[in-house]
Amino acid sequence: MHNLNHAGNTLSAALLDRVFSLAADKVRSLATAWNHADGAPVYTAQGRYKARNWTQWTHGFQLGMPMLTFDATGDKSLLTLACDSIVAVMPVHVSHTGVHDHGFNNISTYGNWRRLMREGRIPHDTATINMLELALKASGAVQANRWTAIPANPAEKPLLFDGGYIYSFNGPHSLFSDTIRSLRSLVVAWQLGHSLAGENDVGISLLGRAVRHALATARYNVYYGQGRDIYDFEPGRVVHESIFNTNDGRYRCPSSQQGYSPFSTWTRGLAWILLGFAEQLEFLQTLAAKDWAALAADIDPAAKPAAVRASIEGIYLNAARATADWYIEHSFDDGMVYWDAGAPDLPRPVRYQGAMSDPHNDHEPIDSSAAAIAGQGFFRLGRLLAGSDATAAKRYHHAALCIAHTLFQEPYLSLQSDHQGLILHSVYHRPNGWDYIPPGRKIPCGESSMWGDYHALELALVLKRHLDGKPIPTFFDQP
Repeated sequence: MHNLNHAGNTLSAALLDRVFSLAADKVRSLATAWNHADGAPVYTAQGRYKARNWTQWTHGFQLGMPMLTFDATGDKSLLTLACDSIVAVMPVHVSHTGVHDHGFNNISTYGNWRRLMREGRIPHDTATINMLELALKASGAVQANRWTAIPANPAEKPLLFDGGYIYSFNGPHSLFSDTIRSLRSLVVAWQLGHSLAGENDVGISLLGRAVRHALATARYNVYYGQGRDIYDFEPGRVVHESIFNTNDGRYRCPSSQQGYSPFSTWTRGLAWILLGFAEQLEFLQTLAAKDWAALAADIDPAAKPAAVRASIEGIYLNAARATADWYIEHSFDDGMVYWDAGAPDLPRPVRYQGAMSDPHNDHEPIDSSAAAIAGQGFFRLGRLLAGSDATAAKRYHHAALCIAHTLFQEPYLSLQSDHQGLILHSVYHRPNGWDYIPPGRKIPCGESSMWGDYHALELALVLKRHLDGKPIPTFFDQP
């Protein structure tokens, strides 16, 4: 994506309208065909969505898509479809103790429903609001309870477990990059006045745990080119998973579940971090002085609130910018990326600059879902930096538009009515070989994923609001 001045930096309202028109048809098609008793739809094979009962993390995307499409089009039948399905399907996800995906499932459904009410897009109903807020409060607390405590300063204070993270479904030793975007569930519950009650009725700050998790993610899952190990020569490189010793909380090593190796970058993991930190930075800007004082007392009682704020925002911003710059350097001129930048069958060296992606190549898959997630991260990060670094803000804004311009046209936009996916050439789990490979091809291509479709719609909605001169949606309540 080095050539940020090509035609991909412009978007028309007509292009976005076509995306939402296609989405409406595909949402209805999937709703008619899908049996929720089979679990959540995850990815397509030969154009039909399939379940993969590894972990139920995509129901929220399926039922959030009609919400987003209604938001853009005003089609009330999609709103009814979404609301009825959420009431029927989503309650189990509110109290699901076995996943790290509450922000994916519940903010995409209960959260979007509440947001539309608060925005005046749908009638305000007290009983419904109470139901939605109770679900969001419980979800945030359940997510926060998946907690592994670690020393924030293991060298000087190895026995002071003042840091920690929300552990993945792999177990208490595992910090996933994905989870940075599920911090939304903790933040929303905190904004609603909720807290987590632990043993002996000890109150636990949901905001404090969200911040601690983000700090751990920035420290252990993002590399900054500072010689952390002998492979630390690419600032912004991301590891999918960090492994800790649960006996003493010490960091042990990088790992990867869905990437090629612990020492290569799985690009969807990087995209989660880029978007997750950009959103959290947006949220931090809304905190009042009293909130920063309370957060400082929780995170570092010896420090002044202003110093704690500067430190936290600086760490978040450093992680977001490092991953954003890495993405630009490792993407094609159309904004697309390989599923892993170190995958074994990539051409050596990979030529990104001056080249366009080829999702039908014969060596390694492109992952359009990574681009869809990163696109929104670029847009939000660019807005954040508009007042402090105009050059970087323009670069990131152009990157977002470049990605959107590519995603919302062929060969990435799915125009076939008999294909249930919206965005093509998404990859789920390459190491496990779960993705469909068409006859005569060597790699997966031509298929979609629930998270890719959902995040493409989120990106389209953000850009539509921007083009219309309206406030862009946020997961949190604006003051």
